[in-house]
Amino acid sequence: MELRQFHFATLLAGFPSFLMTYLMICTSDGFPQDKMNVLFIVADDLRPTLGSYGNTVVQTPNLDKLAQRSIRFTTAASQQAVCAPSRISFLTGRRPDTTKLFSNEKATYWRVNAGNFTSLPQHFKDSGYFTASAGKVFHPGRASNFTDDYPYSWTIPPYHASTHTYKNAAVCPSADGRLHTNIVCPVDVEKQPERTLPDIQSTQYALNFLKNHTDSNNNNQPFFLAVGYHKPHIPLKFPKQFLDMYPIEEIHVAADPLLPFDLPPVAYEPWTDLRWRDDIAALNLSFPYERMPDFYAKKIIQSYYAATTYMDSLVGQLLIALDEYGLTGNTIVSFIGDHGWALGEHQEWSKFSNFRIATNVPLMIHMPGVTDNRDHGGSGIVSDALVELVDLFPTLAELAELKVPDLCPDDSSNITLCSEGLSFAPLLKNLSMPWKKAIFSQYPRPSDEPRENTCEPRPSEITIMGYSMQTSRFHYTEWIQYDHETQKGNWSNKHARELYIDPRDDLNVASLPDLSDLVQELSDQLRKGWRNALPENNHVNA
Repeated sequence: MELRQFHFATLLAGFPSFLMTYLMICTSDGFPQDKMNVLFIVADDLRPTLGSYGNTVVQTPNLDKLAQRSIRFTTAASQQAVCAPSRISFLTGRRPDTTKLFSNEKATYWRVNAGNFTSLPQHFKDSGYFTASAGKVFHPGRASNFTDDYPYSWTIPPYHASTHTYKNAAVCPSADGRLHTNIVCPVDVEKQPERTLPDIQSTQYALNFLKNHTDSNNNNQPFFLAVGYHKPHIPLKFPKQFLDMYPIEEIHVAADPLLPFDLPPVAYEPWTDLRWRDDIAALNLSFPYERMPDFYAKKIIQSYYAATTYMDSLVGQLLIALDEYGLTGNTIVSFIGDHGWALGEHQEWSKFSNFRIATNVPLMIHMPGVTDNRDHGGSGIVSDALVELVDLFPTLAELAELKVPDLCPDDSSNITLCSEGLSFAPLLKNLSMPWKKAIFSQYPRPSDEPRENTCEPRPSEITIMGYSMQTSRFHYTEWIQYDHETQKGNWSNKHARELYIDPRDDLNVASLPDLSDLVQELSDQLRKGWRNALPENNHVNA
């Protein structure tokens, strides 16, 4: 298949709604509406800090309402805590070692560098769906061929908000009366460029899509609509009224703001993506370990909460539209974060690590007629099963009654459709069935000590890979030598180990002599990898 770069990914962004309706009618080919629609929502840098996940401070009424009629997973892990690798992983159903993408910096397009893998939206498109994307779904740029993988994955070119151009612009008002490039950035929307914000624009595009789909009487084609929200990714830019919901005197710093006990330096991420911002630079913090002062830590946490509530309000508009247009009863709704984000835990303020605060995400799925018709005390279906974002591809395929990708063999570079995840659709009907014994994440490093390029090393700079595994009781990581040319790790050359038994990853006990047998057992399990962690009836022969 010839691979080309398309430079008109936002060509239709400003087109009137009637043209989108016309395109949807002309491409429908008379598909019968006997398939479930899919609304696939992704929030950027969203940790499981939601009311439905037990947080009593953050106000997320719309997502909490969605959770009440969904299955919600308490332990869901991204495969790498950075945008492009995580998104390419769950959108292709392959893990970072297979997609060969480990960073946003000098990223590579998987179809060229790894294999011509079928993507999640492409699978729906090939199955007769009208597929559309609004906002940040694929990571933009080289990782998705500068087109968000259009035309393979999408029926029409993906929509990107015009105001995303100002992501890192000096638009944040400050006490000195000037505009800055700050992390903390509550704004008067009317005074922003174009009098709007990217996530507001993406929501309006999605609302128009849903309305046009409903109004197109001749269009019986099911849709797969992906909506990617930029918030609460930094800068924490949001309508300032959301800040009023979080009085600063009610904000508290992280319960574990210090470095974990016996933390190996290779595990630490020095949040370099924050340090260049005007408000953080003004604090004159020494690199890499000086703590964020409490007064500003509270401001960042306050703004992260406000940005989360802002995102929640926009999700609410989408859910209301499904109701208004009569789509709720035949639309699967999937909501995830692409990875987590640290708010001062372990002295960290970003992602770029294997800590659970960085890898673990909210994951909930509403399946009409399945998750909303069961009595669970009004809290929805809650599952403690260990799941991963790489499981989403086969899960949504099964729920939509499409072909479920087979589990990939060891070498799947020439196989277009397979998955390194496992459909968790059976859990929607039987929460007690045996499931995965472990879930896996990884992160690359250029060195054992924190450097300026620690968070996002270029492919040629990676010399160490941290492979991490969560079980129901333990969190275990090994940092091993990595050859960027062969893209292979050397398990016999271990730079560091981490073992956390406490749920906050505060005490690394890997070096305690009394736990040596446990460490060896977990090391063996980690090296055997994800296949060995599958339920017995889902094992694949290597």
